[in-house]
Amino acid sequence: MSVRLGEPPVVVNLGVGVHGTSRPRDVFRLPDLWQFHLYGYDGELDVGGHRHRIRPGHVSLVPPGERITYHYRGRSEHLYVHLRLAETGAARTVPVMQDAGADTPVLTTLLRQAIAVAATEPAMAVAAVWTALWHTARLSDATGPHAAVSAAIAHIESNLAGPLSVAEVAAAAGVSHNHLTRLFRAETGTTVVAHIRQRRLHRARHLLRESTLPIAAVAAAVGIPDLQAFNKACRRVWGASPRAIRAGHQ
Repeated sequence: MSVRLGEPPVVVNLGVGVHGTSRPRDVFRLPDLWQFHLYGYDGELDVGGHRHRIRPGHVSLVPPGERITYHYRGRSEHLYVHLRLAETGAARTVPVMQDAGADTPVLTTLLRQAIAVAATEPAMAVAAVWTALWHTARLSDATGPHAAVSAAIAHIESNLAGPLSVAEVAAAAGVSHNHLTRLFRAETGTTVVAHIRQRRLHRARHLLRESTLPIAAVAAAVGIPDLQAFNKACRRVWGASPRAIRAGHQ
């Protein structure tokens, strides 16, 4: 199944669905809308002649027009969104049913937030649903980085202002120091230390060019509080001092 997520979806309806209390099966179809569900129960889902197992933490994305049959085993609760997807952005292949795994708490928070604010802040609800869709699309993205590398990069981006060691980043990613080193080199072509240095200097250049923060504050904000070391790093990577980078942009 192909989806495009280049623009926010149009959210038509969303909420908490409760089924299985009066009958063990539901059959229905939405002619013009996608169905996005995050499940909290055990059951089965028939789509296009294929039966998919439902377990807590599974997420499904069903395209418009598909006739679907739900098989329940008692009270069954899920979070749902009925929506329209835009036709912009790169096409991504997404299975009808996936196990969200470690992303389940994130998806749950996003969808419950969307449900809570839909009536008063619809734009905020759309943003939360769009983010949840991106998380879902990336669950099976074979071309994306290894999960540990993604977690490592996210930790680095969130902690550039402080001291960062490979051991700390590996712990945040849930793998050993040596394993992260191998994975990072294979996925990015560089080392963890080189990536940290690169991200710090890229952020520093942005702050020097686009903000009025004092140079000392910029240096501290990217984890290089020693001004002499910061000056040397800028000259080594950008061929200019921090003051020259700022003046050149102005």
